[in-house]
Amino acid sequence: MHSPTHIVVQLLGTTGVFVLGYYALVNAYYLCIHILALFELRDNVREASWEQPFRRFSSPFYPGIALVVPAYNEEATIRESVQSMLSLNYPELEVVVVNDGSTDATLDRLIERFDLEPLDAEVPFDVPAEEIHETYRSTRYEELFVVDKANGGKSDALNAGIWLTEMPLFCAVDSDTLIDRDALLQIVKPFVKRPGTTVATGGVIRVANNCIVEDGLVKEVNLPKTGLPGLQVMEYLRAFYSGRLGLNRINGLILISGAFGLFRTDVVREIGGYRHDTITEDFDIIVRLHRYLTDEDREYTVDFVPEPVAWTEVPANRQMLGRQRRRWFRGMVETVVTNRKMLFRRRYGRVGTIIFPFFVAAEMFGPLIEGLGYIILPIAVYFDVLQIEFFIMFFLLTTGFGIFLSWFGVFSEVWSFNRYKEPRQVLRLLWYGVLENFGYRQWKTVIAWQGLFEYLRGVDSWGVMERGGFSSESEEDI
Repeated sequence: MHSPTHIVVQLLGTTGVFVLGYYALVNAYYLCIHILALFELRDNVREASWEQPFRRFSSPFYPGIALVVPAYNEEATIRESVQSMLSLNYPELEVVVVNDGSTDATLDRLIERFDLEPLDAEVPFDVPAEEIHETYRSTRYEELFVVDKANGGKSDALNAGIWLTEMPLFCAVDSDTLIDRDALLQIVKPFVKRPGTTVATGGVIRVANNCIVEDGLVKEVNLPKTGLPGLQVMEYLRAFYSGRLGLNRINGLILISGAFGLFRTDVVREIGGYRHDTITEDFDIIVRLHRYLTDEDREYTVDFVPEPVAWTEVPANRQMLGRQRRRWFRGMVETVVTNRKMLFRRRYGRVGTIIFPFFVAAEMFGPLIEGLGYIILPIAVYFDVLQIEFFIMFFLLTTGFGIFLSWFGVFSEVWSFNRYKEPRQVLRLLWYGVLENFGYRQWKTVIAWQGLFEYLRGVDSWGVMERGGFSSESEEDI
């Protein structure tokens, strides 16, 4: 009969082997996705090099787009963001800013900067959103429409904008986002090529911290100094130029960033708009579109376009970043639980049988199991249950392979639509790819566990995200 101590020691060894095997499987998944991303990126680069430059307003085939911009306490960045959107090159554009019960001067900044005047028209009673206090139209920019409503959260604000626009497409844009001048012309391409089947497209999000902004446009691209914003640059490159490109290659995209996504207005209305009881509406809306359109036996595509870019200010301190990432993790768990019936269901094709299950394994359980590995494997080695080689292999699978994937993202960036053109910037990107695996990566596993505990406790708050505003002069100091 084995003693309790012996059983615990054997359990440690079994768990350690499981953690190692699990992470080997997860990294094999990531490697496949990154390889697929290379082929997808190659095709996109070739296509972009052959296309003729767009002649402004020369084509009648571009569908109208409404930029729906939820804004809650965004006085620091709202003017630059809206100005950026009004400066975009697109034939038929409406900018719909939804002030979601801000308690700061967000609405006042908009009224002053853009000469807003109230509209006499009554708001339809069937808008699925909190009470709308007032609607405004700019006397300087006819395409600017502002909705002032009671606070209901981001999803509620998006729904107000979706139901109040008459445009066939809408672009969900965060109010702290700056969009490149030609980005809409690029992100709309799948809708122009496949107007009957395309329901959503997403572009690339890049880090705006330390970039130089003039008149709402990014004029000079700088990398943040070494620190949290710099590490997030590496994360964003890897997520967009590898992860989403790879999934797009096999028509399995299940996530479009809430900061820059384009959708068919009528289809989103069909599914009831954005859910009010979710805190990661960008993930939830795409999964629900897959589910609804498959259940309806309708042909459709969800696309990722790597050329268009939107810039966002990322958290610059650990407290704000921790709140953001805990919220992201809680929302991911909530969306997975809500749509769990899609898992391993042949009815939902490769999304249900392959993409969604592997996403859950890698993105939801992956950080949790990795965090356990950092604790269990050293203990198992200490008690001679596992050899030191097991821990070394785990370290290489996490840290070593993590560096490889990060450098893979840098290669994709330099090879394709490179925004960081100076050699010293590329070297700093490579350095970020190393640095994020020592301390930052391990901290994120702790955040994942905290996010899980918050979900189990029923925490559903967004938390306060303070904005510092965009730089108007260079702060780069290398």
